Amino acid sequence: MQLGMIGLGRMGANMVRRLMRSGHDCVVYDVDGAAVDRLAAEGATGARTLDELVARLTPPRAVWLMVAHGAITETSVREMRLRLAAGDVLIDGGNSFYQDDVRRAAELRERGIAYLDVGTSGGIAGLERGYCMMIGGERAAFERLDSVFASLAPGGGQIVRTRGRQARDPRIERGYLYCGPAGAGHFVKMIHNGIEYGMMQAMAEGFDILRNVSKGSVPEDRRYDLDLADVAELWRRGSVVASWLLDLAAEALVEDPQLAGFSGVVEDSGEGRWTVQAAVEEAVPAEVLTAALYARFRSRQEHTFAEKMLSAMRAKFGGHKEPALPRR
Repeated sequence: MQLGMIGLGRMGANMVRRLMRSGHDCVVYDVDGAAVDRLAAEGATGARTLDELVARLTPPRAVWLMVAHGAITETSVREMRLRLAAGDVLIDGGNSFYQDDVRRAAELRERGIAYLDVGTSGGIAGLERGYCMMIGGERAAFERLDSVFASLAPGGGQIVRTRGRQARDPRIERGYLYCGPAGAGHFVKMIHNGIEYGMMQAMAEGFDILRNVSKGSVPEDRRYDLDLADVAELWRRGSVVASWLLDLAAEALVEDPQLAGFSGVVEDSGEGRWTVQAAVEEAVPAEVLTAALYARFRSRQEHTFAEKMLSAMRAKFGGHKEPALPRR
């Protein structure tokens, strides 16, 4: 299938590579011409402008936006609304606020353009591992692009079916789900990332406690000199807390046992805030997720080993770099 991809950053470029491996024809654009050239050298069709990208796609077109949420996405949607035609599909695979999707879908519908919001999880490892996708928007557009989602998804792998689960849409067990109308995909991804905040915070705090049990403030007969990399490796094997996040934590601790390469400044991408806002709107108590969000705010003022652990995990799964420390 032919697909246009706008945004060739950490995830967009690898998504194109994964699609090309499955035989899809990708037309690519980025404001960074060098990124376009790299993928063109690997077999993609490069475009220097949005007009050129649209011209190189055969109607009905499908264009995937993989850019940062906020102003860049808004501008990109607006630009594509002017260029696409009735019957085309525009996909936002970034981390947009789900309420923005509802508005965009209505605006695009006026021109006969379908809109899909695709919450995409997989980070910089997605090229090999695949991408878990949570999809909202018009069902017909989702079905039309099924082969694209199937190629990007992880597939069934070695994960066994949940005990007692009856056979349903097999695509769910391959790693992608149609969640509902406009905004549903990004809403599910928003909650996914809110949960991620909580899981990462719990893990980071636990390793901080393990590390500090050797401090002089602890009675001498209860001090333990623990190798955190060894503990992480142990827990990866048969423990109830085993997870991809723990795998990444173990890697980080092997590479830098003291996490000296991290300051502990932890950014929030927006979805943690939106998750807490949704909890307030729904009157759902979310103490852990709220506390995890506030811990990220605090990390910009004081830096514990736990915050360095958070920062290390973010760097591992998403390639996130710490921002420069503000001058005080």
